[in-house]
Amino acid sequence: MAMGKRVKEQQETIWIPAAEVAAGPSHPFYLRLNEILDKHGFDAWIESQCQEFYAQRMGRPSLPPGTYFRILLIGYFEGIDSERGIAWRIADSLALRGFLGYAMTQAPPDHSTISRTRRLIDVETHQGVFTWVLQVLGREGLIDGKTLGVDATTLEANAALRSIVRRDTAESYQEFLQRLARESGVETPTREDLSKLDRKRRKKGSNQEWHNPNDPDAKITKMKDGRTHLAHKAEHAVDLETGAIIAVTIQPADRGDTESLGVTLSEARGNLAEVLEDAQAEPQVSPEALSEVVADKGYHSNAVLREQDELGVRTYISEPQRGRRNWKGKPAERKATYGNRRRVRGRRGKQLLRRRGERIERSFAHCYETGGMRRTHLRGHQNILKRLVVHVAGFNLGLLLRHQTGIGKPRVLQGSLARFLRFIFAFLASLAALRRTARSWGVSTSQPLCRALIVQYLPPPGLSTP
Repeated sequence: MAMGKRVKEQQETIWIPAAEVAAGPSHPFYLRLNEILDKHGFDAWIESQCQEFYAQRMGRPSLPPGTYFRILLIGYFEGIDSERGIAWRIADSLALRGFLGYAMTQAPPDHSTISRTRRLIDVETHQGVFTWVLQVLGREGLIDGKTLGVDATTLEANAALRSIVRRDTAESYQEFLQRLARESGVETPTREDLSKLDRKRRKKGSNQEWHNPNDPDAKITKMKDGRTHLAHKAEHAVDLETGAIIAVTIQPADRGDTESLGVTLSEARGNLAEVLEDAQAEPQVSPEALSEVVADKGYHSNAVLREQDELGVRTYISEPQRGRRNWKGKPAERKATYGNRRRVRGRRGKQLLRRRGERIERSFAHCYETGGMRRTHLRGHQNILKRLVVHVAGFNLGLLLRHQTGIGKPRVLQGSLARFLRFIFAFLASLAALRRTARSWGVSTSQPLCRALIVQYLPPPGLSTP
C-alpha cells in the first residue's frame, strides 16, 4: 500500500452530493435515550408547556424546546459545565447532532442561543421537566417514595472573593484594609502590612458584612476541600430504595441544614404528589410516600424533630453528643427526640443510615464530579436552578437507562473493553500465581486446573494441620 501524504492547502468544492457526505457512526446510548423520550411523548408535551414563551409569527424559527432541553441533558451525560462548552461539543460531534435532530446541512446552535432560550423559559417549566422525568420513572417502577435520604453539598459560585464589598460603606476589601491601616497609624501601608493586619482580624469573612455585587446570592463559605470561596448550597432528597433523586433545591451556602431541610422536603412532597397524579405511575409508588426521612447529625435539632413528628414522618437522624438534656417545658421535643434516638439505634435505623451515605454520595458524584456541575457558570439562584434541575433529571434518566440496558452514561461504553481486558489479565495473573504455588509445593503443573486450585488451600508438605 502506498503512503498517503497530507495536503496542506486544499480548495473545497462548491457543491457536494448528499450521498457522498461522510456520516459518522450513531451512538447507541443517545439512540436509546431518544427512544425513551419519544415513547413518552416528550417533544409534544414540552412544546405545549412552552407555547406561551414564543410568538406565533415573528422572524425565523427559534431553538425548539425539545432540542433546548436535550442540549442541557448533554451537559450532564458528557460532563460539561458551561453552555459554551456544550455548544462546542455539539458542533464537533456527529453523534450529538443526530441526537438533537440536526442534518449535515444545518448549523447547531451557539452558546448565545442556548443562554437566550434559558432566559426566555421560566424556572417553573424547567422544574416541570424534572417532574415529567419523575413520572416516567414512576411508570417504570423506579420510585418507591417511602423513605427519603437528605443531604447537601456546596457548589462553587461564578464570583471571586476579591470582588466582595462591604454592605455598609460599599468599600472593596483592599480599600477596607487600607483604611484600617491608616487608622492604626500606618500612612502608606505595603502589601506585607496589609497581609499582617488581615491575619490578625477575626471573623473577617462574615456574610452579614460583605457581599458580592455581581452575584448577591453567593455566600462566603468553606468548601469540601477546605478552601474558602463564594458558593451556593445544593440539597438532594433521594429515594433510598431506588436511588432516584426526588427533589433538588438551591439555597444560600450559609443557611444551616436544620433550616434548609423543610424547603427540600416540601419540594419532595409536591413532586411525589404530582407523580401520584399520573395514572400509570400511581400503582408503582408506595402508598406511604414520604413517611420516613434519613439524615446525618447536621440536621438534628429539637425544632426539626418536633415538626416532622407532627407531620407524621418517622425520622432517622443521627444524634450528636450533647450531654444531659433539660426537657422542662418541652414534652413534644422530648417525645420526638427519644423516638428518633430509639429508631436510630435499632437495626433498621443503622441499615438506613448506611444506605443514605451510599445513595446520596453517589448522586453527588454523578451530578457534580463526573457531571461537571461542581462549579457553576451562572449567577443567581433562579438561573442556576434552571440548569440544575435538568442536570439532575439527566441523572434520573441515566438511572432508567442503567435499569434497562446496564449503561447509565455514554462514556461507560468506552471503558467496557478496558474493563474486560483487565479482567482477562487479572485471571491470567491468578493462574500464573497458582502454577508458581503448585510448583513450589512440589505439585506437577501438568495436573488439571481443579487440582491446582485445591492445592492452594492445602498446607505445604511437611506442615501438620490443626
